[in-house]
Amino acid sequence: MVPPRQEKNAIYFSELLRTVVVDGQGRRLGRLEDMAAEIQQTLPPLTALLVGGDRSGQRLIPWEAVRSLEGRRIVVDASVEPETGSLEERLAGRLLVRQHLLDRQIVDTGGAKLVRVNDLVLHRRNGHLVLSAVEVGARGLLRRAGLLRPADALIQWLFSYRWPENLIHWHLVQPVDSADVVRLRWSLTRLSHLHPADLADILEDLDPASRARLLQLLDPEIAADVLEETEPKVQAALISNLPTEQASDILDLMPSDEAADVLQGLAPERAESLLREMEPEQAEQVRCLLDHDQSTAGGLMTVGFLSLPPETSVGQAFDHLRQESADLDVIYYVYVEDRDGHLLGVVNLRELLASPPEATLAQIMETRVISVELKEDPDQVANIFAKYGLRAVPVLDEQGRLHGVLRFKALLDAVAPHLGRQR
Repeated sequence: MVPPRQEKNAIYFSELLRTVVVDGQGRRLGRLEDMAAEIQQTLPPLTALLVGGDRSGQRLIPWEAVRSLEGRRIVVDASVEPETGSLEERLAGRLLVRQHLLDRQIVDTGGAKLVRVNDLVLHRRNGHLVLSAVEVGARGLLRRAGLLRPADALIQWLFSYRWPENLIHWHLVQPVDSADVVRLRWSLTRLSHLHPADLADILEDLDPASRARLLQLLDPEIAADVLEETEPKVQAALISNLPTEQASDILDLMPSDEAADVLQGLAPERAESLLREMEPEQAEQVRCLLDHDQSTAGGLMTVGFLSLPPETSVGQAFDHLRQESADLDVIYYVYVEDRDGHLLGVVNLRELLASPPEATLAQIMETRVISVELKEDPDQVANIFAKYGLRAVPVLDEQGRLHGVLRFKALLDAVAPHLGRQR
């Protein structure tokens, strides 16, 4: 075995594995099989050695017993008693580095991507070894196979080039590929800073079990944003496997058209059970959308928009926007309707901002409204968006009554999936 090698005060975890562990008198206790770490800390300290005896079982030796890590062996103080109890009890609140991190998938939050851990970099700090980085490149695999030095020498001889390390600092690392992440309630603060689209890509790269664990740990608001960006098949699988209460909470926070899309991909019984658990107003809006063919404007529209009567003042319109903005999917247009729901005009946000508070919507609204019918084909709607440069288009029935608004994003998902989600 190659002894632990230090570069810039680094020790590689793979080079410690299988190292012989002896006491102060040189008596062999076994070989290092793993190390326990307090994973929740910023730089996780290694707190114990998991040593497998040649004849005896595994013992967990506290870090305080370690006297040296020099050469080909680890020397420990035999007078320090091993931790007692079952291994699971002794590891409460900790993870085993080899078992739970090595060869596992982690999120590189700096690069917003999923990578595999090929080795781990340790540094000495305040008398402890701490996890400082993970190696995700080929050097880690070569090191573990004992081929790194000859490979380095060959590349240097052939190309006068040193193969660089591919390290990710620990503060950018987020473990996700382990059930123990759930057990320890690992903080997902690092993931919450990623864009929902990046998180969706990461979620889709995980296996189904890890996807479900990760989604359950995210705050409902973040989970709703992420689910909105994932592929329909992944959406359906995730919502199908989540507890009904949690799944309905997430659907309540999604735009009504997106929630309808998710439910459309579920078994009817599952969709109905979720609708019963959702907030009544959101459930009613989603049911309305589910009544329309998903390949028409009516099936793609949202009902989360603001409509007001023509006598409403600009000041009152702003009051409505402030009060209802959290529930609106479209906030850059205010639609003006008569008492029977017929669309009279539209006012964009810029016009509202430029108008005096006492002016009425009837005075400032645009009456030449570009609209589409409920049964309009999405390709035809796309031509309207392209021609007029709109962000959203109202959807009307044959009598000119306003039923919903079609957002550009929903249309893009339908007619150009290669630019957004895959369908």
